[in-house]
Amino acid sequence: MRKITVRDLVLAAMAAALYAVMGYFGNVFGLTFGPVQIRFAEALTVLPFLFPAAAPGLAIGCLITNLLSPYGPMDIIFGTLATAVAAGLTMKMPKWYLAALPPILVNALILPPMWAWAEVGAVNAAFWMACGFNAVTFILGEALACYVLGTLLLKALARVEFLRPAMRPAAQAPSA
Repeated sequence: MRKITVRDLVLAAMAAALYAVMGYFGNVFGLTFGPVQIRFAEALTVLPFLFPAAAPGLAIGCLITNLLSPYGPMDIIFGTLATAVAAGLTMKMPKWYLAALPPILVNALILPPMWAWAEVGAVNAAFWMACGFNAVTFILGEALACYVLGTLLLKALARVEFLRPAMRPAAQAPSA
């Protein structure tokens, strides 16, 4: 097991702070919570591809953001868990263009049923309709945040020479 360095702690803290600030900022515009959402902070979930130390920070930032959630303890627990699992999987992606896939898939599996349950309160036909609608709208918003904004972030950070020592050695920098 690798020793945790001060640089790792700083990266995790920066990821947590950025995620929380971006989540709160998006909430001002009503974009952070709910089935129709574009949580700009989710663009940061690609960071573990380059910086594995960012993964715990993303989970903490998500936890802080989800304290505002109208879905209450369910979102605090399951939303944070989804981000933590997605960050862990993102670290293991072999290519940069796959880095956004785990956040989209993990969140699409965990969050739409949670929202449908909060909306309907029972497993019936309305639950499955709400779950389907939530999944479609969520995947679109998450893909926009992760693939569009996240990929731009990966490309930009990979070009910063100063950050190279903190990047995982096996990460393949995105081409220009």
